[in-house]
Amino acid sequence: MSLAVLHSRSLDGLAAPEVAVEVHLGGGLPAFTLVGLPDVEVREARDRVRAALQNSGFELPDGHITVNLAPADLPKESGRFDLPIALGILAASGQLPIGALSDYEFAGELSLSGALRPIHGALAMTLAAGRVRRRFVLPTDSAREAVLSGATVLAADTLLEICAHLTGRKPLKVLRRDDAPGSTDPAVGIPDLADVRGQARARRVLEIAAAGGHSLLLAGPPGAGKSMLAARLPGILPPLDADAALESAAVLSLAGQFRPEAFGQRPFRSPHHTSSAAALVGGGTMPRPGEISLAHQGVLFLDELPEFDRRVLEALREPLESGRIHISRAARQAEFPARFQLVAAMNPCPCGHAGDPSGRCRCSPDQVARYRSRLSGPLLDRIDLQIEVPAIDAAALQGPADGESSALVRARVVTAHQRQHERQGTSNALLAGAEFDRHCSPDAAGAALARQAMERLRLSARAYHRVLRVARTIADLAGDAGIGAAHIAEAVQYRRFAHD
Repeated sequence: MSLAVLHSRSLDGLAAPEVAVEVHLGGGLPAFTLVGLPDVEVREARDRVRAALQNSGFELPDGHITVNLAPADLPKESGRFDLPIALGILAASGQLPIGALSDYEFAGELSLSGALRPIHGALAMTLAAGRVRRRFVLPTDSAREAVLSGATVLAADTLLEICAHLTGRKPLKVLRRDDAPGSTDPAVGIPDLADVRGQARARRVLEIAAAGGHSLLLAGPPGAGKSMLAARLPGILPPLDADAALESAAVLSLAGQFRPEAFGQRPFRSPHHTSSAAALVGGGTMPRPGEISLAHQGVLFLDELPEFDRRVLEALREPLESGRIHISRAARQAEFPARFQLVAAMNPCPCGHAGDPSGRCRCSPDQVARYRSRLSGPLLDRIDLQIEVPAIDAAALQGPADGESSALVRARVVTAHQRQHERQGTSNALLAGAEFDRHCSPDAAGAALARQAMERLRLSARAYHRVLRVARTIADLAGDAGIGAAHIAEAVQYRRFAHD
């Protein structure tokens, strides 16, 4: 009778609690028992591990094999426990030295041949493992992303390679942070803002949104360039710092969508308007990150906004304010970061041509009102910038490019972003409480204009505060220390759509 204990990790939201994989070999009839609240994928490890050991030339011990994944009250999912279970069986049966296992953590899915397959969430797991100073053994594809955490990661392609390392015959390749792919230009692969013809006002609003981290609603007829503008926002956003880039990459890793060569780039997510609430905010029996979390530190673009189910849109209200989403299910709870920048687009009416001088629109006032009423007041209140994007005439389309490049706009955005962080340590869109009062108070003329706008447009307290935050960003772009009437006037103009 023998016992082996190995270390691995489960996933609980973005956290990665430690799991002890205990393997006990006992007498009796041959059997393979797996306990510790395993999911279906984990229970199937019995068949994968048995075949992988046999095809790798190892002996499967006779008798009763009991595998316990502790703690017992933590749900376990995915095939990441295949590798530690297989190594535990080898160690408990004397085919591997038990003492060689304590300094490592293991995760990886086994094929029937003994080859290792990549797993989801490798970066999140090694971020936690690095704090306990163990080395992490992972499939090669997963190791390439996990090394970004700064932990010591060993890459392997097969079970046999890991056994050779543990017995001292052939060491595995050790990956370190310097071996990770270099961060690419944050704007690489993103279309240039210079491609946009006309739409000077929309380009200006895009710059303000990028500089202050503000949410944005673009309303206009089909073909006006709303989607084109939204796709160019990531190219003018300021670069991510190391911690933000790691957190964004870790969330994408949970969904198996992270590419190491894209480390440092802001994500751009554009879910279809038929997406469910679980797809957008996250969910499932074992909670998974939704689109708002996959867009963490990046842009969430919702095209055809009124076509989304109203309950789905209302689920955005809390994360827009808090930057996090807490998902509760009967069996499990999870929390994911969701600090995204919302960009939404919509038509002004069901046919899309309201206000066209040619009179193409045939929608009645009631139809237009019903269409716009699909967006609740509380949701619109949380969108800082709301503008109309007019159709572009043929002359503007045929003429030369009349806009600045993304590089020029981004330089101004970065300067304004640095001013905000030197002054208050965060972007203007996130200012609250005493910090808001200290940095967003306008001068006398600006305060009078803001008060007048609040009365005439019937702005809520939340909308009023958002006008002041936008004015603060406009002042930062202009290099002005205080907020004046001109900054307030421009900010108010960018909330007119919701009040027309």
